[in-house]
Amino acid sequence: MPGQEGAIRFNLQFEPTGPINEAILGTLAHWRQRLMAAGLVGQDPDRYDGYGFGNLSCRVRPFNALPSQRAFIITGSQTGYKQFLTGQDYSHVHSFDLAKNLVNAHGPTHPSSESLTHGAVYMVDPSIRWVFHVHSQLLWKNAKNLHLPITQSNIPQGTPEMAYEVARLFETTAVLQTHIFAMGGHEDGMVAIGRTAEEAGNAVMHALKQVTSRGGGI
Repeated sequence: MPGQEGAIRFNLQFEPTGPINEAILGTLAHWRQRLMAAGLVGQDPDRYDGYGFGNLSCRVRPFNALPSQRAFIITGSQTGYKQFLTGQDYSHVHSFDLAKNLVNAHGPTHPSSESLTHGAVYMVDPSIRWVFHVHSQLLWKNAKNLHLPITQSNIPQGTPEMAYEVARLFETTAVLQTHIFAMGGHEDGMVAIGRTAEEAGNAVMHALKQVTSRGGGI
């Protein structure tokens, strides 16, 4: 797996502030609990050298902002070990610059190491309001059999190159129909997208059901 799980590779301009207070935190928490129960988000000493894995985000106003200023709330870096998150465990990304490998954020904790990937999704398609990054060996290994879009295997996670690769998927694949894609260069990494939280979350659950109903392979 290229790079270390959970390591922030972008330049971060961060302003420490108080807890994030947004109505959508309840929905993020609900889906995080469901994904954690399925082993797709969390922290396990026997996986990824014990680092936390998986992150969720949701776009917030202003929804008519320029592409690089499409703000979103995202789970904080290395919060996977927590069973329940509070307003202290999220970060508000208010802008980003792929060319400069830069993320501007504020909140009580640093944003997830995958923030640029989330931002790239929101930048490419303004209709997408939710992004769930999960880890599943079953889904990752069966991505081709599930006919899911896959990023190129030589591109590591959490980098501008990955963000540009996400944009390529939107241009050349049916990712808007599948609502989920595999990160070819990020072992077990899967990203679900949706106009609603249900659309993103159900894309993960449906794909997982397809694999498990066939005994772990297709």
